[in-house]
Amino acid sequence: MTDLATKASNVKDNLSDELNKGTSRVANSANDASADLTRDMAKLKDDMASIQQTLSKLVSNAGSEAYRTAQNIGSNVAEEVSGLASQAASTATAQVKTFAAELENTARRNPLGTVCGTLFVGIVIGMLSRGRN
Repeated sequence: MTDLATKASNVKDNLSDELNKGTSRVANSANDASADLTRDMAKLKDDMASIQQTLSKLVSNAGSEAYRTAQNIGSNVAEEVSGLASQAASTATAQVKTFAAELENTARRNPLGTVCGTLFVGIVIGMLSRGRN
């Protein structure tokens, strides 16, 4: 029986050694995994910071481009409006000059009619101003 007890004791010792070795390997693996996880988390944190900086630059550049675009559009619209206003003023000036020249020609061709017309307009304005008082 001693032989059996010795074998049982040896099996127990072997199992205990294997269990200790397994526990040690599991602990080493856990430590390695923990170290890897710590490195990966640090790398992830750096990557997130880099992404944040990239997004910040993107938003800043997009804002600047939008401002420049709006400024260019405003400038182009102002130039177009200025050009149209200048053209309208030139056209109006030309029409007034033409009308004034036509009145002058009419007055030269028919001076008596011009004097009568002017007298009539004066009388009408006088009557209108008198009626208000």
